[in-house]
Amino acid sequence: MILLHAHELGKQFRVVIVDSRPKLRGQQLLRRLVEKGLNCTYTHINAVSYIMHEVSRVFLGAESILSNGTVYSRVGTASVAMVAHASRVPVIVCCEAYKFHERVQLDSICSNELGDPDAISSVQGRVDVNHLDGWSDIENLQLLNLIYDAMPSDYVSMIVTDYGMVPPTSVPVIVREYGREQVWI
Repeated sequence: MILLHAHELGKQFRVVIVDSRPKLRGQQLLRRLVEKGLNCTYTHINAVSYIMHEVSRVFLGAESILSNGTVYSRVGTASVAMVAHASRVPVIVCCEAYKFHERVQLDSICSNELGDPDAISSVQGRVDVNHLDGWSDIENLQLLNLIYDAMPSDYVSMIVTDYGMVPPTSVPVIVREYGREQVWI
């Protein structure tokens, strides 16, 4: 919505959509933006360091933002933010305040959702890439398909929320204040 609004205001920009397997959710965003007339480039996450020099700022969504400023989002988000940070490109996270949480998390392993391992064992539409066929029968092999990343607040330049633009250090304040708004008397 932020990108569409800027486009409607007549701002000139190009959107680079970085996507990853197995879900390829970026294709849905790409389709919506192209249909609305935005200039887009589509690439996969393995090319993020190559394309980053063409980027002036990175916009990311979030499933949740934790009270220590950690951004909990789709797997691959932390990698994009890390490359942006190393390239001195600001990372702006867009997240509604109701997704802010008082919990603290430092990594993606302690608490995460696991996806179907079969989703990463093959490439859809490519029967020639079947190196992991029968992987479940191999005793010393385990496939790990994490759904979310925990992105450290150090990589976040600003958070755009329904309370305005705030730094990651303001998340606990918003959690406290937003919690007060939700109390029914």
